[in-house]
Amino acid sequence: MPDWISAIILGVVEGLTEFIPVSSTGHLLLAKTALGLPPGFWDTFIVLIQLGAILGVVALYFRKLWDVVLGLPTSQRARHFALSVLVAFLPGALAGALLHDIIKGVLFESPRLICWSLIIGGVVLLVIDRRAPAPRETDPMALSLKTSLIVGLFQTLALIPGVSRSGGTIVGAMLMGVEKRAAAEFSFFLAMPTMAGAFVLDFWSSRGDLQGDRIGLLVLGFVVSFVVGYAVVRFMLDFIGRRGFAPFGWWRILVGVAGLALLGAS
Repeated sequence: MPDWISAIILGVVEGLTEFIPVSSTGHLLLAKTALGLPPGFWDTFIVLIQLGAILGVVALYFRKLWDVVLGLPTSQRARHFALSVLVAFLPGALAGALLHDIIKGVLFESPRLICWSLIIGGVVLLVIDRRAPAPRETDPMALSLKTSLIVGLFQTLALIPGVSRSGGTIVGAMLMGVEKRAAAEFSFFLAMPTMAGAFVLDFWSSRGDLQGDRIGLLVLGFVVSFVVGYAVVRFMLDFIGRRGFAPFGWWRILVGVAGLALLGAS
């Protein structure tokens, strides 16, 4: 299969899965394995194109985010929101910087670990969707700093491929009494600095490998993930309001079981 088709496929997978709690990285790594793509550049590709999907959120929420930026000097609400995102961002940023080589060199090459993470995470989502504490916080821009810190600690679990960054943050928020829709929306906001940081770290460490046609492949995957991610975010919040997170839990279990079956047959 031509590399440009693989780049499009991975871009579509990223855009479809980045903002739903099914683990975009897990799906991308399993897709990479299924496509027969070698490690190295394609592992870097998987990390870097995630920023494309994140920019879809920036585009969708641009007016709200711009109001926050303009309000920082005068608005207590804007400053609290910015601080809450920073507090949630720091645990994952520190853990990611310290464990970067282990994550890329060991965990990215463990498809069975990814499958089991998908299955276990799916079971957790099913349980949380039915038995989460009654919501006490409903505004994603006004979460307490304690809640934000707990959400950030849960995000560090997503360093294990298959766990899901959005899944970890949403589960952490719901356990702290955040309403489902608000938990998903805060996860969107937290994704922006998190994935921007991951992009910078991985781009810098892999800059020597990004040359010639590989830059073109990266741009192609980036654009595809942006377009698909933007479309997904537009409908996801309404879907969660109607159906909750159970469909995503069942999907994770299905993909994890299928992946284990395929690995066992290979």
